[in-house]
Amino acid sequence: HSSAVQTVMAAIGTRVTSKVAGKYLLKNFSSPVSRSVSRMSTFRTMNASRRWAIGLLGVAGAGGAGLVLSLERSVAASTPDSDRFAHTPDLPWPHKGNVSAYDAKSIRRGYEVYKSVCATCHGCFTVAYRMLRNTCMTADEAKAEASKIMFTDGPNDVGEMFERPGKTSDYFRDPYPNEEAAAYANGGKAPPDLGLMTFARHGYENYIFGLMTGYQDPPAGIVLEEGLHFNPYFRGGSLAMPPPLYNEVLEYADGTPATKSQCAKDVACFLRFAAEPWHNDRKKMALKVLSILGLMTVAMIYYNRHIWTVLKNRKVMYIPKQQ
Repeated sequence: HSSAVQTVMAAIGTRVTSKVAGKYLLKNFSSPVSRSVSRMSTFRTMNASRRWAIGLLGVAGAGGAGLVLSLERSVAASTPDSDRFAHTPDLPWPHKGNVSAYDAKSIRRGYEVYKSVCATCHGCFTVAYRMLRNTCMTADEAKAEASKIMFTDGPNDVGEMFERPGKTSDYFRDPYPNEEAAAYANGGKAPPDLGLMTFARHGYENYIFGLMTGYQDPPAGIVLEEGLHFNPYFRGGSLAMPPPLYNEVLEYADGTPATKSQCAKDVACFLRFAAEPWHNDRKKMALKVLSILGLMTVAMIYYNRHIWTVLKNRKVMYIPKQQ
């Protein structure tokens, strides 16, 4: 009796399941949009009018794209001379490699060039004297360099400002008290700060080197205003700053010949350090991260094979019942 009841219930369940599946689960819920898309014909089966319409649309699109490109090039060709400049060549800097560090000796010499030549007009707000420590000089040398500069501090106990020798925590001092004084002393325009100059110009340190060594006589047909100097690497080709570097402009402490190109290379390295003082630490951290990621990758591959090897290598076989 119980077996007969189970048979009847199984038949009823099968019937209900088939009805539900046929009415809801297996029903075609295609929308009018999908049906219209399915009825779309290919280009070969279209009539002549549709082919002409699609062809004209393609020609119009191609013509519009060509017009935009030609206008863009015409605008570039009509760029005024004040926006034109030569691009500096890409030079093989010692810190350019993926695992290359700054040249400490070059940064030391570049600091000497900045202090002797550039600091009279340009500031460098990104560098503190403590950053020179263990980079291009010892702690005592950095402390001695800072103590040579007098900084305005205060107020003191009586509310007055006072002068004190610099400390390693002090940043490089600006040559002028404010921007107005800098502009007044330089013909109406304040000299830019050099802290981020390598990142603010196309070419990075290549631009610094090209600008320092690119002064030359203007070519035929170019007449400069009084007080301007020709330099093809500067935007517009002329600038008010006279050539700052020449052979033997200073004497390096380490005895390196102070040629113009050597001074330009060293000050470019120093300004790159000023813009990115964490360069060496960044590459060291990258090596550590890549090493750890390599070990983790090997461990994850082994763990993946250990977990999934049972499922990947199992075999499912169907053995029919013997008649």
